[in-house]
Amino acid sequence: METYKLSFGIINKIGKNIAEVIVNEGIEMDTVKVSEYHDFLLNNLEAPFLLLVNRKHCYTYTFEAQKIIARLEEIKSIAVVANTSGGVLSTKTLINVNGNANLNIELFREREEALVWLNKE
Repeated sequence: METYKLSFGIINKIGKNIAEVIVNEGIEMDTVKVSEYHDFLLNNLEAPFLLLVNRKHCYTYTFEAQKIIARLEEIKSIAVVANTSGGVLSTKTLINVNGNANLNIELFREREEALVWLNKE
């Protein structure tokens, strides 16, 4: 597994098209950070992308970032691991903001369970 440090956190490249995203504590994801994130995915993974978003830290999104973060057409599926009620609520809000986008996002409590689901996608 390869690990990359970005301005907002780290991305662990698990496979040629699978990555785990861990955003640092207290970060506010804005459109600039989302662009950095999308650029990383496009330049380091093979499409279609399978993403594991590990919400082990508390962070926020601007409204503009919420609208675009999951809308990269190369993203096939996103598994979100959320162990706190805040993480679950934040993820459900992001899904609702993108309600008309037909996103394939699932919530999980355990990382291994999320990886199993992604590998079936």
